[in-house]
Amino acid sequence: MLAVLADRLVRLAERWFPDAYVFVLLAVLAVAGATMLHGGAPLATSRAFGDGFWNLIPFTMQMALVAIGGYVVATSPPAGRALKWLAGLPASGRGAIVMVGLLSIALSLVNWGLSLIFSGLFVREIARRDDIRLDYRAAGAAGYLGLGVGFTLGISSSAAQLQANAASIPPALMPITGVIGFSETILTWQNGVTILFVTALSLAICYATAPREAAARTAQDLGVVLEDKPHSAERPARPGDALEQSPVLSILVVALALGWLWQTFSAGNPLVHLSSLNTYNFFFLVLGILLHWRPRNLLDAFGAAMPSVAGVLLQFPFYAGIAQMLTHVPNAAGVTLSDTIAHWFVSASVNTTAFSFLVGLYSAVLGFFIPSAGGKWVIEAPYVMAAANEIGAHLGWTVMVYNIAETLPNLINPFWMLPLLGILGLKSKDLVGYTAVQFFIHLPLVLLLAAVLMGTFVYHPPVLP
Repeated sequence: MLAVLADRLVRLAERWFPDAYVFVLLAVLAVAGATMLHGGAPLATSRAFGDGFWNLIPFTMQMALVAIGGYVVATSPPAGRALKWLAGLPASGRGAIVMVGLLSIALSLVNWGLSLIFSGLFVREIARRDDIRLDYRAAGAAGYLGLGVGFTLGISSSAAQLQANAASIPPALMPITGVIGFSETILTWQNGVTILFVTALSLAICYATAPREAAARTAQDLGVVLEDKPHSAERPARPGDALEQSPVLSILVVALALGWLWQTFSAGNPLVHLSSLNTYNFFFLVLGILLHWRPRNLLDAFGAAMPSVAGVLLQFPFYAGIAQMLTHVPNAAGVTLSDTIAHWFVSASVNTTAFSFLVGLYSAVLGFFIPSAGGKWVIEAPYVMAAANEIGAHLGWTVMVYNIAETLPNLINPFWMLPLLGILGLKSKDLVGYTAVQFFIHLPLVLLLAAVLMGTFVYHPPVLP
């Protein structure tokens, strides 16, 4: 029954859903219209949209580099050698699917781009084995778990990263949320419990839904060609080419960067220092330079990663404009649309537990239409966090409730699946039957878990820098 429902959802999405950019434009017009119906002046609405449009430029570039850094590291030659070794470990097709899921979630806690690309390459590598029968579709779906249930619980969480960096928080949001460090979001023991729970649940579902060997459909059965095109190293034709192929410049730059990294990480908890997006991206870029060894290899990997961030670069400014309209266009009573929505959340919540469940459910529903964790958080945060302040819900765990629920729609919305599908040579309908089962089982359980854990926190007002 779940498989049939999933198939219908995929067919609906493939036939009727436009690109996510169209949803952004619709969201802009919907919020602008709602703002004016709420009593805001049309000219003030237009001015707020334009004033806020560029508020997220630093954060936009930082999030684009998160994806690029992960892609660059995942496609490096040492990563390829690690893939071959790891691919030889599973003893059965079902065990391989569980291993893919575990690796996908674990890597996503560090970098979602690394998880998505490395997992896809890992599935292809396992599929080349002829001593086990691997269901290629189920393995590909397991490789998507990092984007479906994992990445917002780790250090690549865009919402947690934004809230931990004063320079990244939009001016309109700062007085509502203040700065919320990792110690109140991803580094809490409650988040550790959540990670263990969603990982165990995800892997159990992977194991239970993996087809038996007789029913498994391999890459060959699906007509997928697994042979990679041979890479031929070109001989330098001019002095400039020789510099591109020499590792000397890379080694010197990495040596220069290591001094700064050593001083930074030796000053305290490395995870806390990685809460700075600039430090996080610097680390992955330096690691990519080292792993690719030659400048030409890094340039090629960087260029190949660019299509994966096109949506981020285009859409995030529109999210910033939406946030400004929500928070900076008052009606005749001096109340903004954000204030009104926040009051609705409070009135609909009898306590912080109910508030947590409501926020999680709302975020999951909205996430199906706006599949961008960081950009969507900028839209939701003004009224969700204002409501959290009013009802006395812990601000850091409210961010995590959003994180826990926000990723789940990725399991049925193929937007972030596209890079993985390109690597696997499959279509979304091949994977979503499996990922939708994950969605329908996870949704009620993780929302309930997040709501229960809210009761273990004590509220405190926003901490301003």
